[in-house]
Amino acid sequence: MNAPHTLDSARLGEHIGRLMRAAWALTGTREAAEDLVQETLVQVLAKPRQVHADDDIAYLLRALRNTYVSTRRSASRRPQLAAVDPDDLAFAATGHAAAPSAADVAETRLVYAAIAELPERFREVVVAIDVAGLSYRETAQALGVREATVTTRLFRGRDRLARALAA
Repeated sequence: MNAPHTLDSARLGEHIGRLMRAAWALTGTREAAEDLVQETLVQVLAKPRQVHADDDIAYLLRALRNTYVSTRRSASRRPQLAAVDPDDLAFAATGHAAAPSAADVAETRLVYAAIAELPERFREVVVAIDVAGLSYRETAQALGVREATVTTRLFRGRDRLARALAA
């Protein structure tokens, strides 16, 4: 395992795209995702912590999730999904603005809407693995659960997604 290091802005920059995609899947809009990632990065930089290189993204995703939960609790209600802008869909798919095809926009809209409807325990795992690209081990670490729990929640979350998308 690599020696511990402190996350600095250069190391954080390597993970921005994955964090933005995960945040968009959690929040449903680009603006909310940008706010969530910004707040997460402010908190991470304000309280430096030693992490191993292979734990960077797991640590950041856990911080993102915790910030999201805190924000939702303080708002005391679940955010409503607004009409989706095609630019938001390109952002969700790539982590930056791009010109998506109409088919990509429609597909992304359906998938992200279905993800947003999942119960939180399933949504967190689906977002971590399928959107942010974490491994099962990294996801378990980020969410503070066992790998077996990740496997079960991912299976159930994907099953619900498949049923929702087939309907």
